[in-house]
Amino acid sequence: MNTIVTGLQWGDEGKGKIVDYLTESADVVVRGQGGNNAGHTVIARGTKYVLHLLPSGILWDGKINVIGNGVVVDPVGLVAEIERVEGQGVSITPEKLLISDRAHVVLPLHKELDAAREAALGDRKIGTTKRGIGPAYADKINRCGLRIADLLDEDYFREMVAHRTAEANEVLAKFGLPTFNAEEQAEEVLAAFARLRPHVKNTIPVLHAAWKAGKTILFEGAQGSLLDIDFGTYPFVTSSNTTSGGCCTGSGLPPNSIQEVIGVCKAYTTRVGSGPFPTGDEGLSQYLHDLGREFGATTGRPRGCGWLDAVLLRHGCMVNGATGLAVTNLDGLDKYETLRICTGYDIDGTVHELPPADRHAWDRAVAIYEELPGWQQDTSGFTSYDQLPANAKAYLKRLSDLCDTPVKFVGVGPDRAQTLVV
Repeated sequence: MNTIVTGLQWGDEGKGKIVDYLTESADVVVRGQGGNNAGHTVIARGTKYVLHLLPSGILWDGKINVIGNGVVVDPVGLVAEIERVEGQGVSITPEKLLISDRAHVVLPLHKELDAAREAALGDRKIGTTKRGIGPAYADKINRCGLRIADLLDEDYFREMVAHRTAEANEVLAKFGLPTFNAEEQAEEVLAAFARLRPHVKNTIPVLHAAWKAGKTILFEGAQGSLLDIDFGTYPFVTSSNTTSGGCCTGSGLPPNSIQEVIGVCKAYTTRVGSGPFPTGDEGLSQYLHDLGREFGATTGRPRGCGWLDAVLLRHGCMVNGATGLAVTNLDGLDKYETLRICTGYDIDGTVHELPPADRHAWDRAVAIYEELPGWQQDTSGFTSYDQLPANAKAYLKRLSDLCDTPVKFVGVGPDRAQTLVV
């Protein structure tokens, strides 16, 4: 069975942990979109691994990991990540990690263009990670981007970097940001590519051969559905399709190769960056931060925290075609006496059960809550779903009913072993 794991919120839902857990029974793990703006934290055998471009299946031996054509790859950043993970004792060979020759390249100038874009927006800034992801995807759409395959022809690559650098420097100079020397930039990227070259190939026939041979393929989504360029809280979104469809276009495997879509969500809601957050709650945020939770894996920024938002989850399940839910961080709510779930938005006196497309309507959206009793019991040591308190099961059941999607996995802690199968 081939499965997509996708986030249903604003990212940071714990997808890496679920992918890591499901990888045990998978043969191939594929990343199909995003860049190193994503951060997946996986704790396995007591060791913490922070992954940005590497698929979470890299921590398992005997698995093929693919960075697909839909990903934007920062070669310098990827080499640093490989070296860091190898330093933790993980073997990363050319047989274990494949990089699509069709994936687009994030250049150093893209990061500065990202910063310039944010500076230009002022109070309307998006809150990007400034990793150059948006500008790299913009070059892709504008058909002036460079792909991994272009690095194989050094003369062509240098020529194109020189041209693109001249254009970028004009923009950067306007904002007083550092400009670039084209040759130095090309040398930096080519030096990193020399380390990555053995991993590069046309990954499409590899994936199709695995599919036709009946191998189990696991697709790892990055970010979350509410950051999807089409279905998210636009314009406060990322620059790729983070929903399940992006896994197909970002890998070259067709929709009929997929049998299951697992939507991952926290037992509450979090988000970073700018944009609407109807269920945001300062008290819950402070409580979780005091526990040492909810700090970004990529930026270290504290995440805004709020109550579970079923309006957003309902939307996420619809656009992803979710066949099951993985609810993480249930243990984060262990001590609360009363819990809240948002079931709708009141916008100008009308109840909405799905999020609005009108960006201004978000400013007038008031969350409608129902309350459920908490369980006030430590769940982090439980090893089976049956051990969960009755109120915890009732909370999960209500979440499932509101989304019309069954709960299949429950996370009660960050470790791989703290995953309960329903």
